[in-house]
Amino acid sequence: MEITSQGADVELLKSTREWFGKANKYNYSYHFEFLGRPLIQYPQDIVQVQELISLTKPDLIIETGIAHGGSLVLTASMLCLLDVMEGKDPRQSSRKVVGVDIDIRPHNRIALDEHPLRFKMELIQGSSIDRQVIDTVRSYAVDKECVLVSLDSNHTHQHVLAELNAYAGLVSLGSYCIVFDTVIEDLPAGSFSNRPWDIGNNPMTAVDEWLTTHPEFEADKAIDDKLLITVARKGYLKRIR
Repeated sequence: MEITSQGADVELLKSTREWFGKANKYNYSYHFEFLGRPLIQYPQDIVQVQELISLTKPDLIIETGIAHGGSLVLTASMLCLLDVMEGKDPRQSSRKVVGVDIDIRPHNRIALDEHPLRFKMELIQGSSIDRQVIDTVRSYAVDKECVLVSLDSNHTHQHVLAELNAYAGLVSLGSYCIVFDTVIEDLPAGSFSNRPWDIGNNPMTAVDEWLTTHPEFEADKAIDDKLLITVARKGYLKRIR
């Protein structure tokens, strides 16, 4: 009841948007780490990803966009915890997180290769919408009971739309395809002047278009109402059929 009420509080939502615009000026999302690796994300979304992994218990997590690798470390650690809770040896378990990035910079690859959780990660360098990369990622999903997808690479409309078409179909019933940075649509125009995305050309516009032809998914509004401060408003897409 409280979550629904706060999600309907117009003044609270207005304040949240104003806060976002101000915090973004200070690169707020760049100030956090997870187990030693920078994680370019808001704390609320970090907690929400943890909740969804605990809820859905995926055998495979697919992530587009690696950057410094903090998100991979987060999801790899969660997969290890799932294994332990089920009485499995994480090193023997087939659970994996597959990360895709068009440019895995040498210092980030070295840091991930040296990380204690590296055994849970598969790294693929290449465009997430390249046919060969898509086929490689899809090969990891064969025979997996539960797959969760996270899209957080190039944030232009066409790129995100192509990623949704490439990977959302792998998501299992009851699991999620998380589309990050839909918040770009809510920020002041020109907030990303050095990037190719902006209002009208971003993950939110891609999600809105994609959902019109994919009724098997819906945006989980309950998550938006709970978090309020999230870069993925309307981006937590749950597979419902």
